[in-house]
Amino acid sequence: MSKCFSFTESKNWCYRSSFTKSGLRSTITDLKDGTVMHCWVPKTHKDFTESKNWCYRSSFTKSGLRSTITDLKDGTVMHCWVPKTHKESEPKPNLLLIHGLGANALWQWADVIRHFTPYFNVYVPDLVFFGDSFTTRPERSESFQAECVMRVMEANSVRKLSLVGLSYGGFVGYSMAAQFKEAVERVVLCCAGVCMEEKDLRNGVFRVSDLEEAARILVPQTPEKLKELMAYALFRPHPFGFLPSCLLTDFIDAMCAEYVEEKRDLIRAIPKDRKLENLPKISQPTLIIWGDHDQIFPLELGHRLKKHLGDNAQLVVIKDVGHAFSVEKPKEFYKHLKSFLVDLQFPPNPTSPPPKDQDKKTS
Repeated sequence: MSKCFSFTESKNWCYRSSFTKSGLRSTITDLKDGTVMHCWVPKTHKDFTESKNWCYRSSFTKSGLRSTITDLKDGTVMHCWVPKTHKESEPKPNLLLIHGLGANALWQWADVIRHFTPYFNVYVPDLVFFGDSFTTRPERSESFQAECVMRVMEANSVRKLSLVGLSYGGFVGYSMAAQFKEAVERVVLCCAGVCMEEKDLRNGVFRVSDLEEAARILVPQTPEKLKELMAYALFRPHPFGFLPSCLLTDFIDAMCAEYVEEKRDLIRAIPKDRKLENLPKISQPTLIIWGDHDQIFPLELGHRLKKHLGDNAQLVVIKDVGHAFSVEKPKEFYKHLKSFLVDLQFPPNPTSPPPKDQDKKTS
């Protein structure tokens, strides 16, 4: 027994040494409810967000994208990830991925893009006031965001595209489909409450009916508010919520500390004078994806949107997930995206294999 014990101890020492050399340290967190958690964390907490950013940037680069800045010459500057090259011998359709509130485009799309670059020229913008995109103009509507994104697409000679919008990105995507009917071919709206009305805030549709409190949660400035946001966004507890406050503060400093009031103004603009009767019906084939336990935009709004669009849209409900179903069930999320965007457009060709897919790597 002593030899076995020594063997295990020596392996433990080797693994601990490996963790330490990788820049991690051992911590204990008392959750004050009878639970104590051990976690290896970066020795210097500022490395947490920076290291994740580096990984995500590397993922985008390996997927064939490059970072670009487009000055719209009106006080607005847009950052966007675009294809490094276009092969004229192998033309591909264009796919636009629009992120939601919270982190920038890198954090919200890094696990998805590698699956679509074999089939599409993929474009991933940072919306205004996220990442490296900003404006000096006073507009805060999703319509303005849509115009800015479309101008970036035009600057990259994109005339036709399909799009996927996550949450707030779905508001922007819907506005693009309504404004630029000839350019937008297919639409995927993910947990985007575009059918909400201003009166819904008064009628108890939302868990948080106070708009200012919702803005404080959706643009968190303290670890406590960030944990509250995660609790609303996820159906089940996520390891992110158990991170030490220093790491959560680092994330806030990197992702939420800039343009705080501007981002909150984006949220305030969503319900202002909003009525379903004024919402245009988009004509493009549309896939609506929702989580059955969404506490930010309840499933009722998904059914409302499907009814509004009629037979032109299909609603898919993912079970046992919340608002952030792309985090909780990424494989199922990707399966629905692939079915609508890839399988319907690229039927198998018996004489030649389809572009190399990476389904098995979906996490």
